[in-house]
Amino acid sequence: MRKLVYFVGVSVDGMMAGPAGEVDFYPVAPDMVAHLRSEFPETMPTHVRPHIGMSLDVPNKRYDTVVMGRGTYQPALDEGVASPYAHLRQYVVSRSLTGVADPAVTLVPGDPLALVRRLKAEEGGLDIWLCGGSDLAGQLLPEIDELVVKSYPVVAGGGLPMFTGGFAPRGFAPTDVLAFGHGTTITTYRPTT
Repeated sequence: MRKLVYFVGVSVDGMMAGPAGEVDFYPVAPDMVAHLRSEFPETMPTHVRPHIGMSLDVPNKRYDTVVMGRGTYQPALDEGVASPYAHLRQYVVSRSLTGVADPAVTLVPGDPLALVRRLKAEEGGLDIWLCGGSDLAGQLLPEIDELVVKSYPVVAGGGLPMFTGGFAPRGFAPTDVLAFGHGTTITTYRPTT
């Protein structure tokens, strides 16, 4: 069965972004960028790849599908990009969008749990990347099979948390930790409950 993996970057205080979606306060280091390009190439948006010296035909390594909320999709739309991850099957979960301009992006106005359960049950293929945001991650918490958390050595002091929703504790245990020169760590967690 395919896994749902929440691959996300957060500050020390658990914020994915600032109050207005800012992420430019996260420090970046060459060794981490090299690792992400090598091990998580599909998380690099298609339209960004040429600007970072990455070929458009780099094969997917871990994920073949991305699920994201409206807030995660909106920055691409603001840049005029309707298909930010053209190298993946793309699903946007939103109750407020009435349509999408690219047939490669599937709008899901309803139950994200049903969508993810259907995707996980598909035969073969790579895993499913939960790209964000907070509300969607909170709704999908029961279906998350793995967390891959880039933890940046900065306190945001406020913003968009990794999860929102009702109080529903779920245990996870770290299985792997990588540290980079500027202090960022990437920790992989798997559910304990």
